[in-house]
Amino acid sequence: MRFIFIFDWRLSTLMAGAAALKGKVVKLVAAHATNYRNILDSNVVDIGQSTCLVGKNEAGKSAFLKALEGLRSTEPGFTQYNKITNYPRQHLSEYASIHGGEEAEVMTATWMLEAADVRAVEMELGDGVLQDTRFEISKTYEQTGSSWTFSIDEDKALAHLVSKSGLSVDDKAVLSEARTTAKAHEALAALSARTPPQDALFAIIGKFREQRATLRAIDILSKRMPKFMYFSHWDRMSGQLSINKLNADKQQGVEMDSGDRVFLDFLEYAGTTLEELVATTQFEELNAKCEAAALRITNQIFDYWTQNDELKIKVVLSEGKSGDPAPFNSGPVARARVENNLHGVTVPFSERSAGFIWFFSFLVKFAQIKKSHGNVILLLDEPGLTLHGTAQLDLLRYFAEEIAPNHQLIWTTHSPFMVPPNDLACVRTVEDVVIRDARDRKKSIGTKIRSDVLTTDPQTNFPIFGAMGFEVTQTLVIGKNTLLVEGPSDILYLQAASAVLKAAGRKHLSPQWAICPSGGIDKILPFVRLFYGNKLNIAVLTDFERGQKKKLEDLHKAALLDGERIILATEIAGKDEADIEDFFDPALFVDLINKTYGLKDGHELTVEKLEAADANTTRLVKKAEAYFRVLPAEIPDYSHFDPSMYLLQHPAMLTGKGKPVENTLARFEQAFERIAKFV
Repeated sequence: MRFIFIFDWRLSTLMAGAAALKGKVVKLVAAHATNYRNILDSNVVDIGQSTCLVGKNEAGKSAFLKALEGLRSTEPGFTQYNKITNYPRQHLSEYASIHGGEEAEVMTATWMLEAADVRAVEMELGDGVLQDTRFEISKTYEQTGSSWTFSIDEDKALAHLVSKSGLSVDDKAVLSEARTTAKAHEALAALSARTPPQDALFAIIGKFREQRATLRAIDILSKRMPKFMYFSHWDRMSGQLSINKLNADKQQGVEMDSGDRVFLDFLEYAGTTLEELVATTQFEELNAKCEAAALRITNQIFDYWTQNDELKIKVVLSEGKSGDPAPFNSGPVARARVENNLHGVTVPFSERSAGFIWFFSFLVKFAQIKKSHGNVILLLDEPGLTLHGTAQLDLLRYFAEEIAPNHQLIWTTHSPFMVPPNDLACVRTVEDVVIRDARDRKKSIGTKIRSDVLTTDPQTNFPIFGAMGFEVTQTLVIGKNTLLVEGPSDILYLQAASAVLKAAGRKHLSPQWAICPSGGIDKILPFVRLFYGNKLNIAVLTDFERGQKKKLEDLHKAALLDGERIILATEIAGKDEADIEDFFDPALFVDLINKTYGLKDGHELTVEKLEAADANTTRLVKKAEAYFRVLPAEIPDYSHFDPSMYLLQHPAMLTGKGKPVENTLARFEQAFERIAKFV
């Protein structure tokens, strides 16, 4: 039986602080946003340990994070979504009719219980009491708490509690009609006198919220649930803080500036409170605490900050001077400064690079949140946007080494340097999808988030292409063995096929090869000349068409590469013209195209349709392009990249039985055998 329970976090009797959160392992596995800002229906988004949301400006990335944060935020004031501000404005006047008088749902999150969570419930309610290790939590506008969709076996829970209380056969008689703990409690409450075992059971159930075992299970799990910490590119610690001004604003209920909040987080992390700062008459002890905290966080930064390791953060508490601008001209003032040991100078915190300030501010916030809340899921909106490209790579390394092992992390970006090229499976594309109506007018159907990295807008995919290009270029410079191919899609096809062949114990691509897209046969010669002095071991696997014969001859004449190192796709595919896609058996290629683009309702591609699409070529790619040109406008244009990404994410397509799969793998294996001669 499945139940939906409205759960108000304010009324729950959860323990607070890190001690109560010890051992939390409940995992977020999916999130579905609806009716929020420019999101009408985001699609169900799979969430992993690390999830990267890639999209253009105004695509809806921030909206998704804020909708998720609102489910259970570390910010105490964010308990309710604001309908007037955040409901899709074009539909606000029809709110009541659209939702039938009910409140619109904003976020539904799917969670997975792990073994420790199951044990925590079963220790109190009995073995096998949980009917499913997945459950959902959702939240609507105007809802302060949240709703749980949760399954539990009430019969088993009651039987366990009865057994635990030691009821005799006679004691159990009064419970013969009870199937839930609530009914059992009612039956025991009606007795004029209870035996000690009955009284023990009555007391145990009486501690459950509404005397229900299901609600007790929710309360147990809610203690183990992480909260969401949202931190944006704009959240940077202020350079100075007037303690009296901050205290006055707090007393008057004035909303605190985000930079001041981060500074206050730092002071709390250092071990002091706003009240203590207001009341203090001497700063020596507080300065010592601030210095220790600053050193601790600075040391964390320089484990990953490779831009300049001669910097040092100082936070000092002192009395404001009359010549300073208000409100820093009186009362206790906290100031942050950055010391540059290389130049022997200190400058106000606000005068350092925005990227450095952001990195320090994030670590401050994260440290304090962990201290006060324990386990959190981090929602980082455009992190490190002002960091240099290599510093963004440092930040990615920090994510992988320091955050991901202990916390789930979701971040947004439109920078290619913030897309992990070695973990494209964690990438989701975010796009504000625009279609055309019957009168050819543009119409937005809202933000869509996709895990298959397929979009109708190539600009959305640009950071992914950029990340791949940067990664292979970096590998090129330091790698001795370089395999040149035409484009990014070739890299993905080779990776997918190699992984399947390796698992089967067959010839695969050696990991010693760094694969680099060269842009085609005409770009190979300039590339080889550029890196000739690096003494790289280069092999080439390239597409070929008849019009490129002269280019191939020029490449051979240059004598920079042995002829055997130039492997043409035609030699593997057995055709006069061929791309790497021609390694595929036509039947398997057709299946890949249909699944990639979800072709249906008469638009499915068949081998016969593919062959007939363009009789002037034998190249499967050109035939596919011709077929897509006659499809309806709402179907995306054919892209070399999309099928290759789909195959990388669905390698099972290459593990099936039958001639199409075997013929395909045999061609890839032949290519890998040729390449293996040169390493």
